[in-house]
Amino acid sequence: MEKKLPTIKEIAKRLSISISTVSRALHDHPSIGLRTKMAVKKMAAELNYEPNQTAIFFKQRKTFTIGVILPNLREEFFSSAINGIEDLAIGNNYIVLIGQSRDDLEREKNIVESMKKHRVDGILASISKSTTRIEHFEQLKNYDIPVVFFDRVPDVPEVHSVSCNLYHSSVEAVDFLVRNGHKRIAYIQGPPTLNIKNERLNGYYDALKKNKIPVDEHLIVSTDLSVENTQKAFDKLMLVKKKPTAIIVFNDYVALDAIHYARQKNIRINKDLSFVSYANAPLTHYLDYPPIASVEQFPYEQGTRATELLFKLIDQKSAGQEMPYENVVLKSELIIH
Repeated sequence: MEKKLPTIKEIAKRLSISISTVSRALHDHPSIGLRTKMAVKKMAAELNYEPNQTAIFFKQRKTFTIGVILPNLREEFFSSAINGIEDLAIGNNYIVLIGQSRDDLEREKNIVESMKKHRVDGILASISKSTTRIEHFEQLKNYDIPVVFFDRVPDVPEVHSVSCNLYHSSVEAVDFLVRNGHKRIAYIQGPPTLNIKNERLNGYYDALKKNKIPVDEHLIVSTDLSVENTQKAFDKLMLVKKKPTAIIVFNDYVALDAIHYARQKNIRINKDLSFVSYANAPLTHYLDYPPIASVEQFPYEQGTRATELLFKLIDQKSAGQEMPYENVVLKSELIIH
């Protein structure tokens, strides 16, 4: 026969006191004397009593669980961001549920629905490359579940977010290449949905203008982040009459696909063609032919700052208050390899 778990009713019976007295003693209520508190806690330990978490959650109207939705943990950026999120969450006695959208909108919607059913206290999200509308996140307001977006942030005004300013680093990237003798500088951008506020592209345009280099639209191509599409984008650049000598690429993973493809075509990396990218993934430091520079976007800090903001929203919700929309923008940094 299965052994029943001890309850505060059993502790009360053994000590001949009321259930309410046991409850208050276990929670160190000031109305209960020290001797009674010690007796109750001793009996609880002897019986291996554990509090009913479901009842506590119901009383506090919290599950002490937050959800995280991101494209893919395979990318070092997001695994580093998760480290920051979990470090802060665990320090605040929270559990983290993680869902990977794999850059698929329907999958992202299903994860949102699942986390809503699990009654998470809040959600941190980095949107998929397919996400153009965020109604599935906005409907969480009806369930008092706050959302903070990080890194991949939707370009809408009324959201809480944490991101990196990539405009100035894009300017720095072009300046760096110009100082190293490059005048034909191409740009491989990501999907339109992820060119948030076009910071990368605007920085590229303005830096060319500052360096008195005319913009050649043939040197600007796009990829959907897949290997095949990146190869097609690279081929377009190689068909330009006056080929580029350097390429600024949407992120390190796209850059690595392009570099691998270029080597198959016997192009000498960082001699015939140089690469600069975004994210500064640690894995690039172990490659024979890494990008010559990459923009550091501080994923761990983005994760912790987003979690701090989410906890503020959860606390405000518990207090019945509303916070004005907050957008935290960190400064990125061009790292020369």
